[in-house]
Amino acid sequence: MMRYSIYEGEKDTVTIQEEIDFLKNYIELHKMRYHKEISVDFICAVDENRKVVPLPFIILLENAFKHGVENLRRNTYIKMSLVSSKKEICFTIENNYEKVENQSGIGLKNLKRRLELIYPNQHELTFSITENVYQAQLILKKL
Repeated sequence: MMRYSIYEGEKDTVTIQEEIDFLKNYIELHKMRYHKEISVDFICAVDENRKVVPLPFIILLENAFKHGVENLRRNTYIKMSLVSSKKEICFTIENNYEKVENQSGIGLKNLKRRLELIYPNQHELTFSITENVYQAQLILKKL
């Protein structure tokens, strides 16, 4: 995983299948790390050879583990979908969480800035937050 993030992260583009494999490896590693039952559903309907900038989805997955799985004792879940069409790639992730005061970080700020630089006016990053469910959606357009 580290090799992927270092070497593939330097490239302009990778296949979406390489990104999927990286996300799946991250999920498996963290399932072992937390020593508790974690429900993770990951639905993919993509053209595996489609090109994408490296590592656009990992921050959202990291946050689902950090703010959801890490803080909940049981009934933790993450639902993800990655779907591509001719015009866009859509990544959606949802997780349950327990509200904690004063949580802030730089991950989302960095992701927003990176998207502005790489996909100016060609992306949408939205969030939906309820009392105990967090959902993020990233749409990359005209790839």
